[in-house]
Amino acid sequence: MSVRNRFEDKRKLGGLIEAFLEKATKGYVSSEREKDRHITIDINKGLWTRCDNCGNMLYIRFLKQNKSVCEECGYHLPMTSTERIELLIDRETRIPMDEDMTAQDVPSFSDEDSHQNRIMTSQKRTGLTDAVQTGTGYINGTPIALGVMDFQFMGGSMGSVVGEKITRLIEHATNKSLPIILVCASGGARMQEGTLSLMQMAKISSVLQIHQVQRSLLYISVLTYPTTGGVTASFGMLGDIIIAESKAYIAFAGKRVIEQTLR
Repeated sequence: MSVRNRFEDKRKLGGLIEAFLEKATKGYVSSEREKDRHITIDINKGLWTRCDNCGNMLYIRFLKQNKSVCEECGYHLPMTSTERIELLIDRETRIPMDEDMTAQDVPSFSDEDSHQNRIMTSQKRTGLTDAVQTGTGYINGTPIALGVMDFQFMGGSMGSVVGEKITRLIEHATNKSLPIILVCASGGARMQEGTLSLMQMAKISSVLQIHQVQRSLLYISVLTYPTTGGVTASFGMLGDIIIAESKAYIAFAGKRVIEQTLR
């Protein structure tokens, strides 16, 4: 690679990171009036919410305008995967991938409720088929591949569908020479699926090795509250650049797991 090409690659990388951070913090609409026009409020959730960190009461409309960041203490409140996608991707440029992929209850796991019933309940509540949305789009005109996990769907747990969707996204990005951004929000591997869920850690890591090492393509990992378990132990910590939200809970074993193990 020539010196000129190396500097050109660094310039493009710097521009992508700058655009990502700008959209995640300052936003990309030109006026408050335009912001209000695109903000949607779920009236069933009320008009106010409370900050999980400082306890300050927050008006939901203003909170949405502020990208779900508490004005009092700067704490990042939870966001759905759809909200994050709308925040990051240029309007009308997103092309979703594998939207209809759903999990099969191969182990037939059941405790207080069956695994299949838990999935259907989460699907009705969130409108998603599983705990991640994947697709391609543009950030300030730069084409990227984006995967965003959703903690509201069974704690963002990584089962066979989540692993397969992320794997396909990475393979597509590698074939098209696109940078990847994965936004993590997960309690870890989905234990109801047993070994099938644990296999996803190695599967995703292997395709990332091809993307990053063999093809020298960029992967940015964004860690949000919470990022734990198998996600932390695999693709969450493999980014060329790792960005964490302020005060995000990041761990391998959570507090309750450690307490129960030591008893």
